[in-house]
Amino acid sequence: MASRASYRDRALVIRTYDFGEADRIVVLLTRCHGLVRAVAKGVRKTRSRFGSRIQPFVDLDVQLYPGRNLATITAADTVGYFASRIIEDFERYAAGCAVLETAERLAYAEQGSALFDATSAALADLQRADSHPTLVLDAFILRATEQAGWGVSLFDCANCQAPGPHRAFNAALGGAVCSACRPLGSADVDPETLHVMWLLQHGHPAETEAVAEVHRLTTAHLQWHLEAALKSLRIMEQA
Repeated sequence: MASRASYRDRALVIRTYDFGEADRIVVLLTRCHGLVRAVAKGVRKTRSRFGSRIQPFVDLDVQLYPGRNLATITAADTVGYFASRIIEDFERYAAGCAVLETAERLAYAEQGSALFDATSAALADLQRADSHPTLVLDAFILRATEQAGWGVSLFDCANCQAPGPHRAFNAALGGAVCSACRPLGSADVDPETLHVMWLLQHGHPAETEAVAEVHRLTTAHLQWHLEAALKSLRIMEQA
C-alpha cells in the first residue's frame, strides 16, 4: 500500500494532552482538513524545536504526516499569537476556551475554511482592549451556528414566519416566536435583545446592557443543537 503524502495547512490548537514520556497529543482545527488529531513527538523535551508553539491560542502553519489513527506534526511555524491579553484576564481566557470548544464541536458539521476563519477572528477580537469577551463569544456562536446550518431566527417567528419583532424565545423551535406559536417554557425577551443578537449574528458592532440575557439565549440555542453542555461555558459562569 502506498504511503499517504504529508501536507501543510494552517491550524489552530484546540487542546493538548501529554502522551508517553515526551510526546503530546494535539487537537487541531485546520483550515482545509477540518479537525485533525496529531502527535507532536518529543515536544516536552527542553530542546524541542517547536514545543513552545504548540499550545492553545496559537495560529500555526503545520506540516502533517497522516497516520492510521493520528497524524504526526513534523514542522510548526507560528503565524499568529492570540494568547497575549487573553491569558492575562480570566474572563477573556474563559471566553477564549469556550470559542475553541465550540469550534471543536461544530467542526463535525464540515464547514471548511469558514469555521477556521471565524474562530481566528473571534480570538483576535478577544485581544482587543475595548471588546466585551462575552459578546465576542456570543457573536462567534451566532455566526458559526448559522454557517453550520443551525441559524437562529431573531425577527420573524421561527415557527410560522410571522414578521416581528416578537417577545418570546424558544431554542427548540429555532429562536423568536410569536404569541400564537409560543409553547410552554419559552423565555420572555425584550425585542431589543433580539435586535442586538441579530447585529452580532451579521457581524455588526453592538453594545447592550443586556449582556447576560444575550448570552443566556445564545448558549441555549447552541446547547440545544449540540445536545450537550460545554465545560468551558460552566467555567465562564465563574468569571
